[in-house]
Amino acid sequence: MGEGLQRILDHLRDCQYRLTPQRRLIVETLLDYSQDHLSAEDLYRIVKRRDPAIGLATVYRTLDLLASLAVLTKVNFGDGCSRFELSAAKRYHHHHHLICEACGVVQGFDEDLLGGLERTIERRTGFRVHDHEVKFYGICHQCRQAAEG
Repeated sequence: MGEGLQRILDHLRDCQYRLTPQRRLIVETLLDYSQDHLSAEDLYRIVKRRDPAIGLATVYRTLDLLASLAVLTKVNFGDGCSRFELSAAKRYHHHHHLICEACGVVQGFDEDLLGGLERTIERRTGFRVHDHEVKFYGICHQCRQAAEG
């Protein structure tokens, strides 16, 4: 069992939640697809292949539970679909997203290019920035190649 999985499962137990086979499967899948910003429906399609008896309502309830326990962060990219990422993926506050307007793919971008801006904001206003989120909208490399090709 991986360290991330064990930490999440221990957190569930510490918060007095049962570790059902369905919850374990959902957590394992979120860890396996941690770079993919899955929606509830995406996650459901994946876990359904491993457990045909799992229901969409179970996936939604588990995502809500994990978000309430700060295991997951719910993110919205302006397309009307909430997606989820492991909170551990946001351990650095400079986690940004690149969103392709053609195919809808979302990529994480972890380099912090706004540290100087944060320091300027604090120096000029006294406002201390704890976190920021940046979303870049454009066309991904694959879609650009397809359009040019």
